[in-house]
Amino acid sequence: MNKVEIIAHDCLGVESVMAETRHSFAKHTHEAFGIGFMYSGAQKSASGRGMVEAGAGNIITVNPREVHDGHPIGDAPRGWNMLYFDPALIAQAAHDLSDAATDQYEFTRPVMDSPEVRQCFGALFDAITNGSEESARLRREEMLLLLLHHAMISPGEPEPKSTVGTAVAHARIKRAKALLDDSPKLSHSLDDLADAAGLSKFQTLRNFTQATGLTPHAYLIQRRIDLARAMIKSGETLADIASAAGFADQSHLNRHFVRAFGLTPGRYARAIGSN
Repeated sequence: MNKVEIIAHDCLGVESVMAETRHSFAKHTHEAFGIGFMYSGAQKSASGRGMVEAGAGNIITVNPREVHDGHPIGDAPRGWNMLYFDPALIAQAAHDLSDAATDQYEFTRPVMDSPEVRQCFGALFDAITNGSEESARLRREEMLLLLLHHAMISPGEPEPKSTVGTAVAHARIKRAKALLDDSPKLSHSLDDLADAAGLSKFQTLRNFTQATGLTPHAYLIQRRIDLARAMIKSGETLADIASAAGFADQSHLNRHFVRAFGLTPGRYARAIGSN
């Protein structure tokens, strides 16, 4: 078996790879930062940080121009999803993560077993490969920053403390929150929210989550669901509601509505109409 699918998302500076193969890769390098999730099988590989092994459930990483290879362990193929990021994109994120102290970033662990990084990678991979440029923009920005943030932290190491006081941060976050409350149907970016809050993008993301219990994207989706539910009660059609509430289409509305309430908007509309 040798199945490799590569998709270049040029407008994002990202390339996604979905592979399931027994192939042994010779030593090579990439010009990009790579991070991926091994979902089946196992492999051993040389890296700039020594010989390593990775199996199902592990996160694997590679830095630009780092010499590495890859060989299956056992007879079964191994499968992984991978994202390769243009160095300029990572430099921008590093600049924000460090409060403008540096634009340098490096993956220090070639193999990770981190629930936080796994969760962020899964959300980011889905947003890049399935979401439209507009509908998934905020989710992509959030998850890239969080992924890089968690990838920097060694096991057992405490989270770095925010440089902004809690009271000040919460007061500023109210302005970002108001932006989403006032216009939930618009496609907001993390830059928009950071400008409103007067904080860096990562400070905005972290403090918004602490203040509301939701990331900005999750909060925005909740506000759109609230809007959709109000429109359902007023008797508008689901197709019109999806567009007016800021969802990409009706299936996008259905997916998030079911996640929140356990039933489709159609079933909710029928239940409301029967009362």
